[in-house]
Amino acid sequence: MKKSLIAVSISFTLLNMPGVAQAVGDIGAGQVKSGSCASCHGADGNSMMPLFPKLAEQNEDYLVKQLEAFKDGSRSDTTMNSMVVGLSEQDMQDIAAFYAAQAVSENPLPQVNPDDLDDIDDDNSLSESAKTAAKQALQDRQKALMTMGYDVYRNGNLDNEISACIACHGPNGEGNEPAAFPALKGQHAGYLAKTLTDFKTDKRSNNPDNMMHMIAKKMNEEEITAISYYVSAIK
Repeated sequence: MKKSLIAVSISFTLLNMPGVAQAVGDIGAGQVKSGSCASCHGADGNSMMPLFPKLAEQNEDYLVKQLEAFKDGSRSDTTMNSMVVGLSEQDMQDIAAFYAAQAVSENPLPQVNPDDLDDIDDDNSLSESAKTAAKQALQDRQKALMTMGYDVYRNGNLDNEISACIACHGPNGEGNEPAAFPALKGQHAGYLAKTLTDFKTDKRSNNPDNMMHMIAKKMNEEEITAISYYVSAIK
């Protein structure tokens, strides 16, 4: 079994990092100011769309940092860049405080190609035993991905020099508020996979010392899917 050596080394690095100032925001004011965010991220920060991130229970400092990045253009997204143009620093802090105070919703267990189940049922060329075997294969694939995701999240992959996610994002996906590392628990698997892919392909790179860029570059598609599946199911 892979050991968590990389996680230990990163943990020592974090001890030497300067803390990020705690954002001070007004939750009530943030709820009002977040009204325009609700269509994509949900009224309480729990987006219903898998490619739009959940913001509920996210670390305040991380949220403020991302809003600032969208505003100064170091992080690019056409919609978000336009949404934050008129936000002041206090607005960002208030919105972040509101979302941080909300509870993130739980996700159902991710399914490997859920449409395939319907396709199997509708395939009249398959016998009942063949359909059962095909469905079992999908279930086995899902279990294998969840197991891989658990292992890489907690132990990393020494063979590929992939750092353990637990070092920065915590044993329960709670993130690291002082270091402005995001909480991941309960996030949509689709959004997590998109984000890792964006880091891997250089579409997104606004992160300390390009840490996520360097890690994602070493991940293959299966590992990205596996980690996304596992993290989305953390409660």
